Amino acid sequence: MATFGTLSDRLTETFRNLRTKGKLSPADVDGTVREIRRALLDADVALVVVKDFTSRVRERALGDEVSKALNPAQQVVQIVNEELVAILGGQQRRLEFAKTPPTVIMLAGLQGSGKTTFAGKLARMLKKDGHTPLLVAADLQRPNAVNQLQVVAERAGAAIFAPQPGNGVGDPVRVSKEGVEYARQKQYDTVIIDTAGRLGVDAELMKQAADIRKATNPDEVLFVIDAMIGQDAVSTAKAFQDGVDFTGVVLSKLDGDARGGAALSVASVTGRPIIFASNGEGLDDVEAFHPDRMASRILDLGDILTLIEQAQQTFDEAEAMKVAEKLASETFTLEDFLEQMQQMKKMGSMKKMLGMLPGMGGMKDQLDNFDEREIDRTEAIIRSMTVVERRNPKVLNGSRRLRIARGSGMTVTDVNQLVQRFDQAAKMMKTVAKGGMPNIPGMGPVPGSRPGASAKRGKQQKAKGSRSGNPAKRAAENAGIAASASASPTGTGFGLGGKSAAPSEADLAELQKMLGKG
Repeated sequence: MATFGTLSDRLTETFRNLRTKGKLSPADVDGTVREIRRALLDADVALVVVKDFTSRVRERALGDEVSKALNPAQQVVQIVNEELVAILGGQQRRLEFAKTPPTVIMLAGLQGSGKTTFAGKLARMLKKDGHTPLLVAADLQRPNAVNQLQVVAERAGAAIFAPQPGNGVGDPVRVSKEGVEYARQKQYDTVIIDTAGRLGVDAELMKQAADIRKATNPDEVLFVIDAMIGQDAVSTAKAFQDGVDFTGVVLSKLDGDARGGAALSVASVTGRPIIFASNGEGLDDVEAFHPDRMASRILDLGDILTLIEQAQQTFDEAEAMKVAEKLASETFTLEDFLEQMQQMKKMGSMKKMLGMLPGMGGMKDQLDNFDEREIDRTEAIIRSMTVVERRNPKVLNGSRRLRIARGSGMTVTDVNQLVQRFDQAAKMMKTVAKGGMPNIPGMGPVPGSRPGASAKRGKQQKAKGSRSGNPAKRAAENAGIAASASASPTGTGFGLGGKSAAPSEADLAELQKMLGKG
């Protein structure tokens, strides 16, 4: 989501100013729409899309749904969110599979847009879902394109059909047609055809892509577009739509730092849905595109649903129950801690996961400074321990800690800090597992978790009395403290006083009436 970072910051700042107003005037709405327009244009969103978007937002913001709302500012944010979802395609669209296998998926796009990498990502995703994908190397123009696809296929654990060496040798149309027939014979249920990328709107290569489409009759034609190419995204998408026509869009390189707003325009301009979003170099760094979730991320409202889905794919429910039992029975060890960290790593980048939480846009600097390697360092320290040391950190004396530090390439201080953090975390999780309130390090006890502690501190403070340098003033202040102490109620668990503060019969009758028992 780094691509939409600037747009997200601008929109969040606009809404922050809006929330301070209890009632919105037409001038407030116009000012807000003007800021939204500037933010979208600065993010490279196509002008025609910006005009339609802001006119709809303004019309709805001046309507009854905002003027009669209890919180007009929140209502405007909701309107912007809904309109963002609309320009991103509205409803999620999934891949459509053929009734009779194999399902043929053709990839098209400019050279360098990430087609070959996405082919591997898609094959890996389909394989996880129980499909048997076959990659077809039909990019015979770009140097070493066939070799690259072979490497990607091996990493994804997918089969590949590559009868021609490429580098300008071979007929892409014939290879594509033979690849589909090969998949049918070998009973692969999905074919992914990686076609040649174009350096621009190349008429000859566009005709080649159109010929491949006619020869293979694909069920899906996915247009892979680089989210960082700016306004060219719209013109390129239109050219491909006219020359080849595609059924869906794949946004690649969403982890880049470009403005990327032009990618928001593609679905609206072409009328074709965005099906996948690719946001990294790893083969697992791809996800199904949900317009509503992407809009929430742009508006810094978080994406909890995607985070939950990733957790469900990674974490084993039975293992989670075991960990909960260990926490409750105080048998949670560094071995268990190591296993939990390894499962967290399977979910992907911690920065990406933290960025899906609502309101994290305001902590951008902290996220940018987050060091992913800290998890690797912690893992190295724990792996340098013996089984006995992992299960019982209390045996870690000075010589053992020195050995662990040397074995992990860290310092004794790092080992000490890890053990200290583990002890604190274990205590907190143990307290929460038993239904208690944790004592958060650096913040002191949570109010109510240690009854009597605050009263004790209060008595100590009152006993000290005044320290004024003026004797007369000191005497007067001490007298005032004593008077207030004697006048204050002794207190009970509910904040009521002693006998003098006990509720009367009338009070009890009124309370009973409120509870509906009168």
